[in-house]
Amino acid sequence: MIIQRPKGTQDIIGKTALKWQYLENEIRKICSEYGYQEIRTPIFEATELFQRGVGETTDIVNKEMYTFLDKGQRSITLRPEGTASVCRAYVENKLYAQAQPLKLYYLGPMFRYENTQAGRFRQFHQFGAEVLGGEDPLVDAEVIHLIWEFFQRLGLKGLEVHLNSVGCPNCRSEHRIQLQNYLQRRKADLCEDCQTRFERNPMRILDCKNKRCQSLTSGVPTTLDTLCNDCQEHFSQLQSYLKIVGIQYKINPKLVRGLDYYQRTAFEVLAEGIGAQNAICGGGRYDGLVKEIGGPPTPGIGFAMGMERLLAVLDMQKVEIDLETEEKVLIAALGDKARQEGFKLSGELRRNGIPVLMDLLGRGLKNQMKYADREGVRYVLIIGDEELAKDIIIVRDMKLGDQKEVPKETIKQYLLQNINNI
Repeated sequence: MIIQRPKGTQDIIGKTALKWQYLENEIRKICSEYGYQEIRTPIFEATELFQRGVGETTDIVNKEMYTFLDKGQRSITLRPEGTASVCRAYVENKLYAQAQPLKLYYLGPMFRYENTQAGRFRQFHQFGAEVLGGEDPLVDAEVIHLIWEFFQRLGLKGLEVHLNSVGCPNCRSEHRIQLQNYLQRRKADLCEDCQTRFERNPMRILDCKNKRCQSLTSGVPTTLDTLCNDCQEHFSQLQSYLKIVGIQYKINPKLVRGLDYYQRTAFEVLAEGIGAQNAICGGGRYDGLVKEIGGPPTPGIGFAMGMERLLAVLDMQKVEIDLETEEKVLIAALGDKARQEGFKLSGELRRNGIPVLMDLLGRGLKNQMKYADREGVRYVLIIGDEELAKDIIIVRDMKLGDQKEVPKETIKQYLLQNINNI
């Protein structure tokens, strides 16, 4: 019986892997330009981190986490998202002692036990960024600007930023009262999850995907109705900054995101023409999270986007990804002595930055040429007994279809002068 990969996972190979590399390179480039440092956190963490950080009322914690006991009987969870881990690292490594704000980004796998469907995996990959130690609305604006600029560079079209403020603990308490009063008579008609949320975190009802719950909350008081003066001023300044740089946005009062730690700014980026699940990025401010997990009071804001989802959107919008590859060389050696000489030459060429392939199966010249064509090789270096005797190498240009004899001692110079991307 063939052992297959677990449900909700995938193998990334061939040209698909090249697309991933392209995307990762673009991410690293733009993050560097905006002053972000990379952070790499463990793939598994103490379960308590996500219970306290993400929130026990969320679907992630209640339904989707991969949690197990290790050999020391400690509860361990494969990370379902990146923000809580970054904040844990911020506290544990005393990064708050460094110059603030601290800008960090991450790339890596996350794990959620979800119903698999198009674009949804149980192991998926996220690009995320966090800014810790800055509460000015200009920080929020720059975060959204980075996302917008990144998508523009990729060539995505029909983008729309959805924006909301979910307030701070002070004004949220008033919203909680108004929301519960509004829904009190409708409570019995809410789904089972939302009936639980009604007492523990009623704002999460606004994030429910159940259509009946959505209809019952169509006229509810929103967080924008109860913003305190400070939150209102913060939200107004954010909008002003976005207008300055020409980022169009839509106020969405029911946008609350699905995690408990959000405060004030919440946002999503939507793309047209990709179906109902059209959010390709989301994030917001989480000024209380660092303190919640044991650190000093620290403002923070961040975002995350799924890499699989982003690549799918690029395909749906038919965005061409330029998979530039270096022009490779194949050494076609015929005979034992030629193979020895070719193996030696391959090492010398690679040390000079020239990508080299070599036939490892002892095939004849015809099959080696087929191999070169299949691998997109530009130059084939043919070495046989006759070439060894003359101290030359035959260089065949697969693109132009011609060939010439090149003295062995000048082959490196010849290739360096003729191959692109060296």
